[in-house]
Amino acid sequence: MADRKKLEEKFLKHNFSDFKWISPQKIVTGRWVRMKCMFGCDEYGKTASCPPNVPSVTECQEFFKEYKEVVVFHFEKKENKPEDRFAWTRKVNLKLLKLEREIFLSGYEKAFLLFLDSCNICEKCPGEKEKCKEPKLARPTPEAMCVDVYATVRQADYPIHVLSDYSQKMNRYAFLLIE
Repeated sequence: MADRKKLEEKFLKHNFSDFKWISPQKIVTGRWVRMKCMFGCDEYGKTASCPPNVPSVTECQEFFKEYKEVVVFHFEKKENKPEDRFAWTRKVNLKLLKLEREIFLSGYEKAFLLFLDSCNICEKCPGEKEKCKEPKLARPTPEAMCVDVYATVRQADYPIHVLSDYSQKMNRYAFLLIE
């Protein structure tokens, strides 16, 4: 079992104060999530950490069974232009990667992060896993790993709903798996 108090001190040190612990068994997955990636996401097949460059639905479900602890980080943001979202999420994802590394170096060798938005670490992604310029930094989103983020975070009493326009505040979530 993870030493939650010590880990929470690290979260706070990195200015991540809105988080909740959940059991990996509470992660809801679904094939519909992958279908939404395939038929509805502009980034399908264009990044090294999005489908089809990720494990199958079944492999994703099996992956979560290998963990005992999950931290869900909540982020709120309002952006008037969709393109501004990516600069913000890039910055947050890079900070989360530093946290993941610190957790790993603390003895949690299985620490693994799921980004709050698609991997946009690089300005231009080659779109193929084999050609990824930053394979040590690339991470999938929860959705790329078939996580039904809506159902999962609602169980933790976090707000989430479909946005109808960019004047509404986004509720975004990153997941840190710890063993």
